[in-house]
Amino acid sequence: MATGKDSLVRKTVADNRRARFDYHLDDVFEAGIMLTGTEVKALRQGQASIIESYVAVADNQLELVNANIPIYEAANRQNHHPTRPRRLLLHRQEIDKLLIAIQRQGKTLIPLKMYFNARGKIKLEIAIATGKKLHDKRATSKDRDWKRDQGRLMRDRG
Repeated sequence: MATGKDSLVRKTVADNRRARFDYHLDDVFEAGIMLTGTEVKALRQGQASIIESYVAVADNQLELVNANIPIYEAANRQNHHPTRPRRLLLHRQEIDKLLIAIQRQGKTLIPLKMYFNARGKIKLEIAIATGKKLHDKRATSKDRDWKRDQGRLMRDRG
């Protein structure tokens, strides 16, 4: 998690707002992403989508699958494939903790946000999550509506 100076400089490239509605989020981790030059240039233009993406395990490593980073128009032949799997960079202890959560506890890894940190590096915020049932989603929606109405009532009263 970014605190202090880092949170002021963060430039969000892609956000998965739907994740908080569909999943109960537990622990949040910050991971680096192994990218090519054209992918970084496309991200600097602010065009990316992580809405339908997920984190998968491949060869005891974590990969971001189905994240869409569109092609960089000026790159010509050396361009990248927009939805290729991208390796995530984490410490071995963090990877082991995430693998245990996936395999033993039956949880999933969800990407929440892709952003540039204070040093200009692209980071991905991922969370250990459990899927919500339909009644949980209804309760979340109901709570959100009540909070909105409560704010209106407080604002109107003074």
